[in-house]
Amino acid sequence: MNKSLIVTTADGSHTLFVPELNEHYHSKNGALQESELVFIQNGLRHLPQCIKDINLLEIGFGTGLNALLSVLESKKQHRKINYVAIEPEPLDQEIIAKLNYPTQIGSTEAAGYFKKIHDSSWDYPAFLSDYFIISKIHAKLEDIALREQQFHLVYFDAFGPEVQPELWTEVIFKKLYNCLKPEGVIVTYSCKGIVKRALKAAGFTIEKLPGPPGKREVLRATKQR
Repeated sequence: MNKSLIVTTADGSHTLFVPELNEHYHSKNGALQESELVFIQNGLRHLPQCIKDINLLEIGFGTGLNALLSVLESKKQHRKINYVAIEPEPLDQEIIAKLNYPTQIGSTEAAGYFKKIHDSSWDYPAFLSDYFIISKIHAKLEDIALREQQFHLVYFDAFGPEVQPELWTEVIFKKLYNCLKPEGVIVTYSCKGIVKRALKAAGFTIEKLPGPPGKREVLRATKQR
């Protein structure tokens, strides 16, 4: 496992820096702001309200920040989420215990959910609330099979194309296209040309959206009917 260092981003929330990869887990300009915009606002809140039971797939569980924001959002929206997160290299509990997301969010509820998220066993579903079930899968995306038309939404939060080029390909995006329901969406922070071209080649319709602080644009890709 690559050694990770805790870094405080511009909005006060933590991210991790991996010196060996020269890569951060989140934006240095604000980890919390980035996750809220890219994944919650552009993804979870974008889904039609008529979908009351959401199947959600996360590529790159990392620090668990996206899962934390999603469980809090599920309660606000009174919508159930079956959350599946794929992560090949889980973080040590020692590092997780030092992350300040619950403090930055400012609620004891967030602290409780963050602990439950990380205390839950890998490769086995955990019921966090009446609205949220999480299944953390310890594996590489390339190595697992996904059922066709299983998910409404994908959070694509892997390391960037320079670090993990094998994940930002037409082959991978076609795999995700097949596992999405009609009108299902992928949201991601990367708006690089190679990412847009790979998504289009896989069959997605893409749209560029305003990015968080320090980033001009992010992407949402939709599987048309």
